[in-house]
Amino acid sequence: MAAKDELYSKVTPRRNKQNRLGTIKHGSSLDVLLSMGFPRSRAQKALVSTGGRSVQAACDWLFAHVDDPFLDDPLPREYVLYLRPTGPLAHKLSEFWQQSRISCGKNKAHNIFPHITLCQFFMCADGKVDALCDALHSVVIKWRSKFPVPLPLELYTSSNFIGLFVEEQCAEELKKFAADFASEAACKADVHVEPHKKQLHVTLAYHFQANHLGTLEKLAKTIDIKLGCDWVAALFSRDIRFANHETLRVMYPYTPQNEDELELVPGDFIFMSPMEQTTTSEGWIYGTSLTTGCSGLLPENYILRADECDTWVFHGSYSFLNLGSPIGFGMSDRVLDGKLLEEHGPAESPSLSVICQPMQVLRLNPHTQIPKRCLFVCRHGERMDVVFGKHWLSQCFDVKGRYVRTNLNMPASLPQRSGGFRDYDRDAPITVFGSTQARLVGEALLESNTAVDFIYSSPSLRCVQTAHNILKGMQQENKLKIRVEPGLFEWTKWVSGSTLPAWIPLADLAAANLSVDTTYRPHIPISKLGVSESYETYISRSYQVTKEILSDCKSKGSNILIVAHASSLEACTRQLQGLPPQNSKDFVQVVRKIPYLGFCACDELGDTGVWQLVDPPILPLTHGPNHCFNWRETLLDN
Repeated sequence: MAAKDELYSKVTPRRNKQNRLGTIKHGSSLDVLLSMGFPRSRAQKALVSTGGRSVQAACDWLFAHVDDPFLDDPLPREYVLYLRPTGPLAHKLSEFWQQSRISCGKNKAHNIFPHITLCQFFMCADGKVDALCDALHSVVIKWRSKFPVPLPLELYTSSNFIGLFVEEQCAEELKKFAADFASEAACKADVHVEPHKKQLHVTLAYHFQANHLGTLEKLAKTIDIKLGCDWVAALFSRDIRFANHETLRVMYPYTPQNEDELELVPGDFIFMSPMEQTTTSEGWIYGTSLTTGCSGLLPENYILRADECDTWVFHGSYSFLNLGSPIGFGMSDRVLDGKLLEEHGPAESPSLSVICQPMQVLRLNPHTQIPKRCLFVCRHGERMDVVFGKHWLSQCFDVKGRYVRTNLNMPASLPQRSGGFRDYDRDAPITVFGSTQARLVGEALLESNTAVDFIYSSPSLRCVQTAHNILKGMQQENKLKIRVEPGLFEWTKWVSGSTLPAWIPLADLAAANLSVDTTYRPHIPISKLGVSESYETYISRSYQVTKEILSDCKSKGSNILIVAHASSLEACTRQLQGLPPQNSKDFVQVVRKIPYLGFCACDELGDTGVWQLVDPPILPLTHGPNHCFNWRETLLDN
């Protein structure tokens, strides 16, 4: 352990760039790479990091990592040996993974596919990986007739853990197999493997909310533990430099605007260390690309949390059963970027096969029936005080309170406020680009032939203006009126000061040519809102007002659009789906990732009263930062 700690200490302080993961049987491939002029250390690292798939894959990896500062670092990878289920039991476990994630959200068990841990993570030098695979091969052959079949499992639940435990006598046999592998690996690959000493089990769920226990336990009881299963010994590896990092998946492309920013390509993964985030700007994180090994700043709303095992390299899995068909070692599935790639080569012993069943990807598919109604929830557009800072008022208003814009992204005029322009300090308008964002969304709804029968807005000016511009994009600003609903205002704990903002009255909004319904009577009036409300109160308020809006419009139309805050996308839809609220910490993490004009859709399934999140009818809206340009400071100083 001291040697391992010393290796970790070498890379922990280095805030720089990084690389990727894997190998199996690559002697001839190594010779080809060496003949091409690649240094041995780089060639071995490339083969290991691509699972030994091919010379081409290794070359691609080397070219992608040309700027990786750790390319020549001698750090070995970490490896682990699991038993993975295949067959009917694996399918049932996969179903449990999806259903539990939909019903209760992600818990710690979802970070890794269903498995039984046979040893702790251990290190192996890149040049020894072939020998390590041979060691596993040899031990599986030795144990082929001794492996306990079927493997008896028993469901166990506690307040924070649910799992399937291996019956004690069989568990002892599995531990002997792990010990044999440790001995063989030490002999052939010169590595130290520590077999798992605790009770052997398949983890189904842990670190979940207490109120999810009943649902998870009920789902776990649907797993028939007597279903047929071939348990295969599977070898995986990961980069030790990212062992304690959060794994994120890139969703949208991003081109760097500054030297310290990272290029993003959809499908890539980002490793983020929590220790690196203390000095980054709001909305930006510091991370390292799996594909290139390069590090830099990136916009937080361009990525989503991924599972830890999505970036692991798969080196092969060996069956204990004597299969009749000669699949052999020549055909193997390799996990790469969360996908399975199949290779074919000369078949070997028919008594062993390389098997790795893919985990099913969680996808919320639209219901096959035509939904009765659809609820759309949208965040407001870009706001002035975020773009120009909290002192924007002093830049734009003179001593007499007259507004003059100082930037093209500031609106040409602003609505008059009876309380004076200082009220804008806590109720900011949207920028010119914010209006453009909203119109783009409206135009997209129009092009997709999506009807909106009712539109509701938070009383915040930025939300009303966004809703108005969406209507303009839909060419509905003179036909549909915005119902301003105070119950849709964001969590009041986030409001500065000891009072709520002084929102512009409906009559004044209408006088400013905003399409508001001056006759609308809100479900939750301003007088019912409290300052610094609890999280539970906010969630309850949002759910209540959403249900009342849906009930009020049930017999009067089809689709409803709510334009409010980032938090509204979660608060107004989660409980409609029959899901319990998240804890406040997870809620905040979700809200932080919702960009301006973030848009979601929720369908009502027939007359069941059940709602389900579905793909929105429009494409997402992505844009990059644009820093203020001062030609004097930039051009005259050169």
